[in-house]
Amino acid sequence: MGLSVECRDSDSPWVARVWRSTSARVDSMTSVANPHWELVIWEEAGRVNAGLQGPESRASVAPVPQDATFFGITFALGTWMPHLAVSRLVDGSAALPDTTRRSFYLRGSAWHLPTFDNAEAFVRRLVREDILASDPVVTSVLAGGEPKVSARTAQRRFVASTGLTRGAIRQIERAREAALLIQGGVPAGEVVHRLGYFDQPHLARSLSRFVGRTATQLSARTEEEAMSLPYKTGPLGLA
Repeated sequence: MGLSVECRDSDSPWVARVWRSTSARVDSMTSVANPHWELVIWEEAGRVNAGLQGPESRASVAPVPQDATFFGITFALGTWMPHLAVSRLVDGSAALPDTTRRSFYLRGSAWHLPTFDNAEAFVRRLVREDILASDPVVTSVLAGGEPKVSARTAQRRFVASTGLTRGAIRQIERAREAALLIQGGVPAGEVVHRLGYFDQPHLARSLSRFVGRTATQLSARTEEEAMSLPYKTGPLGLA
């Protein structure tokens, strides 16, 4: 059984993707490094919870509640909450208080729980209320632009809005892409060439640190422990 995940891209500039999942007969998973922070809502044992999940700088083992349902909004890089430093969430999380089946509290106000289908409308409200902001320097760099600030200033603003350096984000994204390619049947040697790794040992170290799997394990897809795979749009089964 394990985890079953459905994921979709978003047309919102504030949102990277929206996902939902269910768990069955699994109590832990390998959580793959992720440069994005997320709003996550889950229900277990009849209780609804909500929290902010920070960027993950490396792979780790995470507990999975039994027979739980999850819903998440993954925010685009450069999107942040000015009242809450993303750096405080890196490799961690923050629970949102007074969560019920209908609402949770954020910055002192009650908010109706978003859903998989109305996530973008919910995010637009956060923007209108100045709870969410976007750093134009970060979004410009990510789009290939050259903002008129120094490299040091750009780096500082990357850390402020994402919690990570641009270099760390590149490493995580490359490892996630490598994992997808290997799972898709691309030989490790070809992945090294495509993604600019120095050699196969360099790729192996990257996969171990950021994905928590070897190339052999990824290509075999027979691991006993569930893992949060790099995202693909559409239904995605996690064994």
